[in-house]
Amino acid sequence: MAELRRVETERAPAAIGPYSQAIVGGDLVFTAGQIALDPTTMQVVEGDVAAQTARVMENLKAVLESAGASLSSVVKTTVFLADMNDFAAMNEVYGRYFGDHRPARSTVQAARLPRDVKVEIEAVAVRGA
Repeated sequence: MAELRRVETERAPAAIGPYSQAIVGGDLVFTAGQIALDPTTMQVVEGDVAAQTARVMENLKAVLESAGASLSSVVKTTVFLADMNDFAAMNEVYGRYFGDHRPARSTVQAARLPRDVKVEIEAVAVRGA
């Protein structure tokens, strides 16, 4: 069985509960859901879903890089939206970060997200890919 390693980086928000920013198991990285917290202030960024998605993607990128992966090695994401009417705005920002890379994705509307943010995204990636 592969050894599990916790991932921690100051470039993304610290975990605000009994969980890790990510776990590495073998060549796979499983991130916690990232929300629009500024890693320095631990406050939710101001703005609409586009602004929040950009912060989420920066947090996700930092966690992945700390684990030896990257956005280009993501195989699956799950996007949680507070309002499915925000899908187009979230998708536009999301697409800019992934470029031509198209990981598998599920997008769901959640009744409520932590800190009442508009978007949360988690990912599974392959290290060294």
